[in-house]
Amino acid sequence: MDAEIRHPLAYARNERGWSQEELARRIRRAAERRGLRSGTKGSRIYKWETGRATPDEDESQPLIAEVFGIDYAAVAHLGWPHWLPSQDSPLPLGPRNAVPSLREALMTCLDRRSFVAYTSGSLAALAQQWAVTEPSWLPRFTARGEADAEMVTWLENSGAELIRLATERRQHTQRLLGTHLAAVTDLIGESRYTRPVEQRLHTLAAALSQAIAWQHFDGRRHASAGRFWHAALHNAHAAGQRDLGAGILSDLAYQLLWLQDARTAADMLEHAIPRTRHPAARSLLHLRQARALAALGENGRCRRALTAAEKALGAPSYDPAPAWCSWISPADLAADGGRCLADLGQRRQAHQLMDEGIALLPTTRSKTRSVFLTYQAETYLQSGKPELAAATATRSLELASRIDAPRCVTMVCDLEPELSRYAHTASVSELLERLRAVS
Repeated sequence: MDAEIRHPLAYARNERGWSQEELARRIRRAAERRGLRSGTKGSRIYKWETGRATPDEDESQPLIAEVFGIDYAAVAHLGWPHWLPSQDSPLPLGPRNAVPSLREALMTCLDRRSFVAYTSGSLAALAQQWAVTEPSWLPRFTARGEADAEMVTWLENSGAELIRLATERRQHTQRLLGTHLAAVTDLIGESRYTRPVEQRLHTLAAALSQAIAWQHFDGRRHASAGRFWHAALHNAHAAGQRDLGAGILSDLAYQLLWLQDARTAADMLEHAIPRTRHPAARSLLHLRQARALAALGENGRCRRALTAAEKALGAPSYDPAPAWCSWISPADLAADGGRCLADLGQRRQAHQLMDEGIALLPTTRSKTRSVFLTYQAETYLQSGKPELAAATATRSLELASRIDAPRCVTMVCDLEPELSRYAHTASVSELLERLRAVS
């Protein structure tokens, strides 16, 4: 751990750019969402970080865990302060680390590393390493048999179907995805195969890991999501899948943006974008770059990134878009572009773009619709339109609850302090009651 950051709580707080007062405020908000009251202030955070006091196990520690997106099971299992996200470094890219990265992500027992987050600096360094390191292949010498081609094909086909169902049926597919990835990992680690078969297996492992990472991210389990994206990056690199690797780096950047580290997110995307090949992949990465730049208040660069995203999406290609970015569409450009403009304070145009994006979005993309609706509701609140905000946020909450997406529910719950200013409005009052019930 860095010399100037001696306590895991201080480390986790500094990683997100939060002051002690900001962390205290977030703990109080988490308490409010549960219908509780917390008197936590910055001075109390100081005492926790200097070891002069320990947060209460039954009240304060669960709230701190919620703020940092950590499984509550770790609190009782590991004890204070060992369950806090602390410093760790990803495995360096190389043919020997593809399987270890998978096995690390697949750990099912509760131990320290399951809840340790990668540092922003180490992820930025990993992105730079990915950008300059060419994939290599180690010949396999093993007593085990050769990978069965029919089995590999079956794993690919069934894996693709599981990935397709992963968002809408998360509660049914989560365990199946993990079991499927474990089978693929064993096949990679214990069998002989030709280079083409190796590439297929690593590509499948990367795609499965990416899908699981998104499920963990949506469940607010950020440390484990990071490990699955890390494993996905290793295996995409081992397969020589540059576009897929760039997409995984952009997923990690999106997570950092969610954790309010827009600068590192933008830096990682700078490494990823120049090495994408398919226009759809470039479009998605430019769009995520725009989001990071908007959060940083860089108006000119943000608009150039949005223009690049639109231009790339309209570019012709003889090859179909990779599965991981095949969903990118004008709806995403419009809604995310609107969110960028909202972050930059240009709310009127932001509303127009968000309305356009939500209207264009296919009905099958419920999670994305929930996210976009929450963006719209937040912008309505900023514009002083509480009734529209409440109606829009209610639609988002209903969608998020139906597909069991805790991250999307949390996004709506995070609007509660601003909504509370309009508690006298009937529609807002009704929504606040619903939010207290789900918190």
